[in-house]
Amino acid sequence: MTSVIIYTDGSALGNPGPGGYGAVLMHGKHRKELSDGFKFTTNNRMELLAVIIALETLTRKCKVTVYSDSKYVVDAIEKKWVFGWEKKNFKKKKNPDLWKRLLKIYPKHEIKLIWVKGHSNIPENERCDRLAVAAANQTDLKIDKGYEINK
Repeated sequence: MTSVIIYTDGSALGNPGPGGYGAVLMHGKHRKELSDGFKFTTNNRMELLAVIIALETLTRKCKVTVYSDSKYVVDAIEKKWVFGWEKKNFKKKKNPDLWKRLLKIYPKHEIKLIWVKGHSNIPENERCDRLAVAAANQTDLKIDKGYEINK
């Protein structure tokens, strides 16, 4: 099985405000960077979306290690909270649209999430931060329909 390492980060300027995500996917010598920005969103949504987009990019089953500086994302998955939320249909939980989207892709891979401290000079995490902030600062931002409809 192919092993992939993914670093992710999300950003929101104002929280809520303009936001973006960044992801770096690595397999051997191969490297792919992903990012996009949204007009009005939150930091947690962008942190979660970064993981989702990175996983959705994979075209076959992989063994994936995801590094994120988001306790919100890492703990929800690694401590299996999200599976309890799913059983309760995400009642009183934020971002159900994104959690449901994550749970569709999650079983397709062997995934381990690892929390890393943000802004601690980990090159790929720092790169993701720059990608996310740059995406949030673009002029032609998308609408985060899941946030704007459900807020």
